[in-house]
Amino acid sequence: MNKVKFIYNPFSGENTILDDIDTVIKIHQKYDYLVVPFRISKDYQLSDAFRDIDETYKYILIAGGDGTADNVVNIMKEMNIDLPIAILPVGTANDFAKFIGIPINVEEACEQILQSDVESLDLGKINDKYFINVASTGLFTDVSQKTDVNLKNTMGKLAYYVKGIEQIPNFRKLKIKVDSSNMVFDGDMYLMFIFNGQTAGNFKFAYKADVADGLLDVIIIKAGMIKDIITLFVKMLRSEHLEDFKGLIYFKTDKLEIECHENIVTDIDGERGPDFPLKVECIKGGLKVLGVKRKN
Repeated sequence: MNKVKFIYNPFSGENTILDDIDTVIKIHQKYDYLVVPFRISKDYQLSDAFRDIDETYKYILIAGGDGTADNVVNIMKEMNIDLPIAILPVGTANDFAKFIGIPINVEEACEQILQSDVESLDLGKINDKYFINVASTGLFTDVSQKTDVNLKNTMGKLAYYVKGIEQIPNFRKLKIKVDSSNMVFDGDMYLMFIFNGQTAGNFKFAYKADVADGLLDVIIIKAGMIKDIITLFVKMLRSEHLEDFKGLIYFKTDKLEIECHENIVTDIDGERGPDFPLKVECIKGGLKVLGVKRKN
């Protein structure tokens, strides 16, 4: 019998996966899969989930948000485990899973995953860390890191907005230098995104992104007049095209380097990222994924 390692985060989102474990097992048994679960907790290392991995395992099923998926992918890369992954989007932020068309309903998601073929998608890398959806730096990028887990579970995405409002008094210009073959920027900014996916917080910022083109989509929001920034954010929240907006730089690249001496951190899908300076690259086809159902 084929096996699937089922890694689930019981604290993701509103803990809904706890009500769906039987569904996960039922659907996989229908397809002649044995589900071997691993519960994420602070009492065990995530690497413990892979102690028994052998040729009988066909893929890794992850139940959680983007941060949980990132953590699993990073451990797999460290341990040279070359198996496909699939994601059940049950976290607070599920941007990547939604981007590749995974249903929210767990039964539908499992059926789609088990009926699919493996696709090779791009994977972002920032210094020695990997990310599936987005890396960011600048103002507000540590909001998810500072938001209490209980608040996330109680309020969902609203918790991020509440924490973001708290940071408005810290609004300031940030000096940064970005160097790539496609764009050089040396100046002041407020915020920078590096997308492998398209969305952050369910808002489609990187509307040109293609998860299999070997390129990352970079958005830099330049420092300027506050009224211009407000207009820009409104356009972004409406998913409107942003070409020629004077407060924004949008370009694609496979590699870039970033220098910054400001007292700011980086964020990788809601988790703390590495310190500056940064070397960022897109690994084309670096992630094997099941269940992909992208829109035409």
